[in-house]
Amino acid sequence: MPSQFVQDIMGVVTFRNPGEPEFHQAVQEVVESIAPIVVKHPEFIKMRIVERIVEPERQLMFRVPWVDDAGEVQVTRGYRVQFNSAIGPYKGGLRFHPSVYLGIIKFLGFEQVFKNALTTMPIGGGKGGSDFDPKGKSDNEVMRFCQSFMTELYRHVGADVDVPAGDIGVGGREIGYLFGQYKRLTTQFTGVLTGKGIAWGGSLARTEATGYGLIYFVTRMLKSRQVDWDGLRVVVSGSGNVAIYAAQKATDMGANVIAMSDSSGYIYDPDGIKVNTVRVIKEGERGRIREYIDNHPSAEYHDGCQGVWTIPCDVALPCATQNEIDAAAAQTLVRNGCFAVGEGANMPSTNEAISAFRDAGIAFGPAKAANAGGVATSALEMAQNSMRTAWTFEEVDRKLMGIMDDIYDQCIEAAEAYGRPGDLIVGANAASFIKVARAMIDQGLV
Repeated sequence: MPSQFVQDIMGVVTFRNPGEPEFHQAVQEVVESIAPIVVKHPEFIKMRIVERIVEPERQLMFRVPWVDDAGEVQVTRGYRVQFNSAIGPYKGGLRFHPSVYLGIIKFLGFEQVFKNALTTMPIGGGKGGSDFDPKGKSDNEVMRFCQSFMTELYRHVGADVDVPAGDIGVGGREIGYLFGQYKRLTTQFTGVLTGKGIAWGGSLARTEATGYGLIYFVTRMLKSRQVDWDGLRVVVSGSGNVAIYAAQKATDMGANVIAMSDSSGYIYDPDGIKVNTVRVIKEGERGRIREYIDNHPSAEYHDGCQGVWTIPCDVALPCATQNEIDAAAAQTLVRNGCFAVGEGANMPSTNEAISAFRDAGIAFGPAKAANAGGVATSALEMAQNSMRTAWTFEEVDRKLMGIMDDIYDQCIEAAEAYGRPGDLIVGANAASFIKVARAMIDQGLV
């Protein structure tokens, strides 16, 4: 019955959403985990909960015209997928990257539903973005694009409706331009976006939250195996916000972060990556990771970001993008002695890679649990905005650590309850699905 249920659901999903492999992958991973649960709950079957939960409540796609510095008109495409609002207003980031298309946004929005449910905060799931590439663009070009993007999006979002945040390609600069245009169009100063500047409604620790939260979650994974961070060799993919602060926190905990990457290649420093150097290059200068060796000539730079997974390590933290670890990379990590993987990016491991980790007994923290610290702290920012107050860095960080501990406990308890003890993937999917499913039943056929 469960296998037939999965086939039936996936048949509908692939038929209705052709050419969207990332979305298919995300749905299959969840549905395979929850199928045994669904068949034990006739109310879920009767109310067609899974059939409804894989269908977005609303999909928006719109034209975004803007003018570049040469005076030429450019036309890009914008998206917002409002996936599920059963437990709160839609919440999820905006991604500006050439690879963005509807299928990417749907996969991210679908994952966001379950991630947000795990945070215990009252937020639903959504995602948005554009195929606009901010790399190489001037501040004025980015501003003009963001203003055009928000000119359409503003009518679909709001502090109690849909609260976007940042993602790949959307940092403090972009959030500022988006917020400014929203305020201009609506004459409202509300918590419609998170990741705002501290001086105008942002939350301390939000920048660090996803990376810090990842380390807090992996700490619990390591403790379950009677291991701490001291002296562990850690490889972190990416060098954006999540990667930088995961590397910083892991280093603070006593680990030796020996490799990081960006889309062009990776650096290897056996003496330990100097995270402040990476932060200056990526956040201050918007440079490339290869510039690291200009300051630390004893380190090595290699072209090709995929090669970062060939560096022997104890802990791997994929923090770059989806499907960056395939089966071959996973097998290499296992062969080289890696015993724990924590997903900092969204769906960075293919299903085949996850199977390889499971077969090898690797401790594996799935993204919807391990990287939920960012959106959890965004929800804390929403709470501060609603109260017109601000908490200290230490207060937010303490709340974040408590949330990540709670997420880990939820995953462990649900995995145990449904016959898969220790399996954090099943635990994360089961705990979050049941919460959303029961809310959907309570609210009727909507």
